[in-house]
This record gives sequence, structure tokens and C-alpha cells, in this order.
Amino acid sequence: MSGGMEDTLELGLETFGDVTRGPDGRSLSQAQVIRHVVEEAVLADEVGVDFFGVGEHHRDDFAIASPETVLATIAGRTSRILLGSAVTVLSSDDPVRVFQRFSALDALSSGRAEIILGRGSFTESFPLFGYSLNDYERLFEEKLDLFAALLEADRARAPVTWRGTVRAPLEGQRVYPPTERGRLKTWIGVGGSPQSVVRAARYGMPLMLAIIGGDPRRFLPFVQLYHQSLAERAAAPLPVGVHSHGYVAESDGEAREELWPAWRAVRDRIGAERGWGPVSRAQFEQEVEMGSLYVGAPETVARRIVATTRVLGVSRFDIKYSAGPLGHDRLMRSIELFGREVIPRVRRLLETA
Repeated sequence: MSGGMEDTLELGLETFGDVTRGPDGRSLSQAQVIRHVVEEAVLADEVGVDFFGVGEHHRDDFAIASPETVLATIAGRTSRILLGSAVTVLSSDDPVRVFQRFSALDALSSGRAEIILGRGSFTESFPLFGYSLNDYERLFEEKLDLFAALLEADRARAPVTWRGTVRAPLEGQRVYPPTERGRLKTWIGVGGSPQSVVRAARYGMPLMLAIIGGDPRRFLPFVQLYHQSLAERAAAPLPVGVHSHGYVAESDGEAREELWPAWRAVRDRIGAERGWGPVSRAQFEQEVEMGSLYVGAPETVARRIVATTRVLGVSRFDIKYSAGPLGHDRLMRSIELFGREVIPRVRRLLETA
């Protein structure tokens, strides 16, 4: 574990704008879900959550295809919470436009914008925007290289020059608007590939680990590899974060019973697309007990977060609080418990360690 990271631990919430069900059991419109996400972010700001992230997807079970648009609306109704994507699918977007949209968000939020760049676990954006999955690796590598050049040009207040094979070159061009402070915090989202970990270190970007299955301790070698790769480049230590799933209720039993049917619905729907078999209740319980689901009463969730942050030495821990059809009212209650009860407990546990 890298020493001292937990002293400045940030605690965040993320959502993909999962299409939820209303009181009548029917799926809500994507438009209503987006409006609910804004309300959820406003509540997260009020109760002391450090970061609010929204994911980018292009399918009927997730409502958010344009994170920056949703985040800009949230920026106008919040005052302190950090705002970012979770993730931005850079491979099927234009890095210059991504930078411009987030620099505008940074202006609107008075410096609260962040980006988590990734390849995404879904591929619908590739055919939608005219990209071939045969170019999956090359698209991300080259576009990340360009984005890194844009960040450096913004920091130096200088033109950018770049050449690659996936888009037209840039020759001494300025990109506007620049960020106000010359800094746009940009994470690299990684799902478990050593090559991706080394790449994040190579570009000097913080590492966000997507831990969505299994014991979080199995990711310790990736954290160690990241710090080793930074050290080999004589680079200063950089933050490591964790993205996992979770849900908070008044009691452990209540949290499990409320989350299980929604979590199963999401897992089996995606599993059917990817050739997985149906998930069992025993698998769910295993993930809750010692895996990637942070589910339960505030004390239970707080202790599990602290255990993971101590093992991995992370400085950011984000929970995806939405779960398929799980209703807006329950999500709002979970957010309130997370902010008012989980976060203070985590802070106390870390202080008394």
C-alpha cells in the first residue's frame, strides 16, 4: 500500500443512468431517468459526497449518452462536488471535442470537472459512430496519445502538434477554450489489463480500477505495477482509485433484499449478451460478503470500504449506486445514507486506525 493515500480519501458515487421503474412497475422514459440523475447528483452534493460520475452508453437500458451535457446541468445546481465521466469512451470519440466539452464543463463548474477515459465494456458506440472493432486497440492508443498532448498543450498554454493514423494531424494548432487553471484531471479507467496499467503510468495519468467482480485484493498487483512503472520513469506518485458497485439501506438484510432482484436483472441481461449463465443468489451473497459489492447498513459498507482502501492504498473510492430497475426513491435514500452516514464512518475509521 502506498503510504498516506487513505488520509486524503475521496468518496464518490457513479451512475450509468440505468433505466429504472416507477411505482407502477413500468420502465420510465430515458428522459425522466436523466432528470432523476440530476436530482440524485444535487442530493449527493448536499450530503457531502466528494465526486459524482456519469457513464456514457448508447443502448436502451442506460439513459446517458452525453455525460458532459448532464454534468453541465448538474454543475449549475451544485456548488462543491467534483463532476466527471465514468467513463468517456475515447476510442469512438474525437479527443479534441472531448477536451473542448470538458474544458467548458470545467468553466461552468468553476474547476470541478474530471474525466475518466476508457475503452468501455460495451461496444455499441463503434458502429454508431462508424468505427471498426478491428481497430479497437489502435483507436484507443492513438487517441489517448492525442489527448495527452492536448492536456500538455493546455498546461503550457501552447499550440498542439500531433500525428497519427486515426484522424487528421494537428500542426501547431490552439484548442479552445483552454481550462482556467491549465489543469483538467484525467484518469485512465482499467479493468484488469497489465498493459493498460503501464499505459496509464506512461502518460502520467491517475489510475481508476474497475473492480466489478471478485475479491478486491486480487488487484493489488496492478497497484504495485502502476507505482513501479511510475518510479521507473522517475515520475511523482499519482492517485489510484476504485470503481465498484454498492447499495446502502438501514440494515444489511434490507439492503440485500432490495438490491438482489435488480442486480440479478442487470447481470442476467448483460450475461445473456455475452454468453454467461444465469447468476445465482449464492454468487450474489459471495460478492456482498467478500467481493465487489459494497452492500448493507452504513456501518457494514463503511468497514468494507475502509478494508479495500487499506489493502490497495487508494485515494478515491467510487460506488456505482444505481442498479438496473431499482427505483429512484430507493436510490435517493441510498445516496443520503452514503453521504450522511457512510462517509463520516469511513473518515472516523481511518482516523482511528
